[in-house]
Amino acid sequence: GLLRSDSIPEVGEDAAATVGMAETLSEEEQDELRKELAKVEEEIQTLSQVLAAKEKHLAEIKRKLGINSLQELRQNITKSWQDVTSTTAYKRTSETLSQAGQKASAAFSSVGSVITKKFEDVRNSPTFKSFEEKVENLKSKVGGSKPAGGDFGEVLNSAANASATETIAEQTEEETH
Repeated sequence: GLLRSDSIPEVGEDAAATVGMAETLSEEEQDELRKELAKVEEEIQTLSQVLAAKEKHLAEIKRKLGINSLQELRQNITKSWQDVTSTTAYKRTSETLSQAGQKASAAFSSVGSVITKKFEDVRNSPTFKSFEEKVENLKSKVGGSKPAGGDFGEVLNSAANASATETIAEQTEEETH
């Protein structure tokens, strides 16, 4: 009958194979298949008409409810996002990224601590202390009676100003001689 184990030719197979298959069917089988083909085509046509009527009815209901395309798009996006976020793959990925973020944060914190420690080590080193004392001495010579100390940024600015002042003074002395 109608259910045969013969393969249906794929797109691109040569026409000779298709013709050969039709020749192996009896007249009766071919008539039966033609009737079934017509019936299936008719059913497809009917279903297409029913679908078109249903789509028209749907559009009318949406119009009456005031649902427009933008609202529908928002609803679809929201539902799609909810569907995505409820998947196991999303949850696993989210957890993995969260853990990676925590590890990265801990690593950056650790690097920051190491850098801070290194700066403290440099600041406490004898070379830096000696430099700081020289800057303080220079500051007191240039600045006069200002109290010693202050923050390091102020000290460096003062030293830079003092250095610039000494350079200008030296240039002036050279020009007058």
